[in-house]
Amino acid sequence: MAKRSSGLRFQPSGGEKKPQIPTGKKQRLNIERLANDGRGIAFLDGRTWFVEGALPGENVEARVLGARSQIVEARSERVLDASAPRRVEPCPHARVCGGCNLQHLAAADQLELKQRSLAEQLSRLAGIEPQIWATPLSGPEFGYRRRARLAVRWDNKARRLDVGFRAGASQDIVSIHECPVLVQPLQMLLPALLAVLQALDKPQAIGHVELFSGTSEAVLVRHTVALADADLQRFKAFALEQGAQLWLQGEGQPQPLESAYRLGYRLPAWDLELAWRPGDFVQVNAPVNEAMVAQALEWLVPEPGERVLDLFCGLGNFALPLARKGAEVIAVEGVEEMVERARTNAAHNGLENAHFYQADLSKPLIEAQWAKGGFAAVLLDPPRDGALELARQMQTLGARRVVYVSCNPATLARDAAELVRQGFQLKRAGVLDMFPQTAHVEAMALFERPA
Repeated sequence: MAKRSSGLRFQPSGGEKKPQIPTGKKQRLNIERLANDGRGIAFLDGRTWFVEGALPGENVEARVLGARSQIVEARSERVLDASAPRRVEPCPHARVCGGCNLQHLAAADQLELKQRSLAEQLSRLAGIEPQIWATPLSGPEFGYRRRARLAVRWDNKARRLDVGFRAGASQDIVSIHECPVLVQPLQMLLPALLAVLQALDKPQAIGHVELFSGTSEAVLVRHTVALADADLQRFKAFALEQGAQLWLQGEGQPQPLESAYRLGYRLPAWDLELAWRPGDFVQVNAPVNEAMVAQALEWLVPEPGERVLDLFCGLGNFALPLARKGAEVIAVEGVEEMVERARTNAAHNGLENAHFYQADLSKPLIEAQWAKGGFAAVLLDPPRDGALELARQMQTLGARRVVYVSCNPATLARDAAELVRQGFQLKRAGVLDMFPQTAHVEAMALFERPA
């Protein structure tokens, strides 16, 4: 990958205080480059402008969203001179919806942006580069998202129910009538669901609605007060007609309308089915998730009987395929309910070599009984905060191979620097395109410690 400068040209401070730029002001700008979050960058009158929906080489008319000191945030409202990579957004809501901020950029260019972002973070924050750049893992551009949350808000003044997604850089709701990033079964559910919501007697009771697609389709209705009987019947009739499960959530945990409901997803390459419930973490992109698991196993090369540690294991997304390959898997998660579901998933799939434990993963692990005996390999899949404390303890676990799956390149780079300090080498790294049409970057890295 060609190296590019990671520094932004911020103008020097000092001198005369510049007048405040009012929100809503329109400004013509020449866009020079892309920031890692996909916004165009322009420089004008000593200020750096970050412009949503603009591409390098373009001349745009932008509206100011907010300004502070030398930084102005804006949104492109009119492209006066378009650059070659620009395309017409397939979704009619793309320019205002906050869900997708890169639909105007071709898929190959989106991937290049994400690769550059990962490379810059590793170089700038850790001063390292992998020995091998892995080919990005990607799937369909559209029709990939198997889980989504619809915002719902009753506008009492307008006597209107707004249903959709949050607008970019705003709490406003963009009312939608379609969403092409949803998997096809959820796209088919959407019109009927929107019709039901608009027909409610007491729409004020609805907090939000979530859609799920796996072994079944499901709709979770989050209500802030009890649903009116007529409204509940409307939801039941909708679910029956659409062949979907109906889940309800008031003050407690989500509950199925019928106790016999089973919701899950499959990992066919390993003949596995994992049960999950609304509220559980699950990767939203099934094809990329399967490719990610396959690559993790390929990099870890677990041998039958080898002890492998899976940290932040969730429902067993990595642990159960590792166990299916014959490894002796110790899987650890901080949330007890997830641990119980992972154990149930292991039993349901006939796996006796996957053992699940609850632990606070911000604390030292060396005293834990399950940590004794060491491990041949470790897999980490932490939240956005990363796993710095675990990285500091990695040498004590005895592992020579570590695969780190990250949803935040900045914390991956920080933790990678710590692993390097402990004698590990960054062998491979690559992008996982879990969220096409957005600038969100997920990545995988392989670290090895020489014998």
